[in-house]
Amino acid sequence: MRDHPKINFGKTGVLIVNLGTPDSTNWFDIRRYLKEFLSDRRVIEVNPILWQIILNLFILTFRPSKTAKAYKEIWMKDINMSPLKYFTEMQAKKLGNKIKNDKIIVDYAMRYGNPSINSKIKLMHEHGCENLIILPLYPQYAAATTATVCDEVYKTLMKMRWQPSLQIIPHYESNHLYIKALSNSINKKLSEIDWKPDLIVASYHGIPKKYFDKGDPYQCYCQKTSRLLSESFKKIPIKTTFQSRFGPQEWLKPYTDKTFEQLPKEGKKNILVICPGFSSDCVETLEEILIQGKESFKVAGGNNFDLIPCLNDSDDHIELFENLINNYLNNS
Repeated sequence: MRDHPKINFGKTGVLIVNLGTPDSTNWFDIRRYLKEFLSDRRVIEVNPILWQIILNLFILTFRPSKTAKAYKEIWMKDINMSPLKYFTEMQAKKLGNKIKNDKIIVDYAMRYGNPSINSKIKLMHEHGCENLIILPLYPQYAAATTATVCDEVYKTLMKMRWQPSLQIIPHYESNHLYIKALSNSINKKLSEIDWKPDLIVASYHGIPKKYFDKGDPYQCYCQKTSRLLSESFKKIPIKTTFQSRFGPQEWLKPYTDKTFEQLPKEGKKNILVICPGFSSDCVETLEEILIQGKESFKVAGGNNFDLIPCLNDSDDHIELFENLINNYLNNS
């Protein structure tokens, strides 16, 4: 038909999605980001009316200043970007270069902040993506992370007249390439230091214990990753902990910060920390662990403390992503 609108089609879009980051360390950008993040009902499961009062009157009044200070400690000032955004952008570029297929478009988005999931899916659709593969960058599934990415994807598709097919990679906590990459990252760090660790602390982001009690499988996936990593890397014992708790309720234990304070008392004064649940270094790894955690460990009597970098845009990590994507492409 001559008057038929021009439609692009025939391509597959691969969208990797990370948590998100503020646009800058500016107070207002931090507040905007925190408001979106902490307004997510999957992240904060309390009465929404009561929570919005607490959030807007108290948390968003005082917390942005504290959060801004943390981001300023780790901000990549030369490119005016957070490490998380930089590494996620590099992951998408390197994955696209590795796949090398004109029919596949690889891009990235953030669940909170920019670039949004909504904007990137619309852009892929405009470029002819009839099929979408979504890779949430959370190895261990949780409702507060992977599921909320899915929610946002579904919201976007609900508004589209011509919806693409959809495949979501829900978790990869036991993928052999993932475990291999983590083990390789430990060995790389060991080759760079001149002291022997007594212990490796595997610190995962925590969730409230009541989420686990309601059926969230997250803790089980974390323990599975740690077990497989311990079986792969047997030189040094590995201890699982959970960080970044927020508010007064009980979260998954043992807590990372309390563990750092306790270990020197147990004679473990030389430790490495790995954060297997974070696909990119970010404020939780670089500031909470490497700055705050290191300080509390040293104050408690510890000697040597170092952080094993996240997998970031390493070759091992990109190979893992390619493997995950190819498994879905081959089965579609």
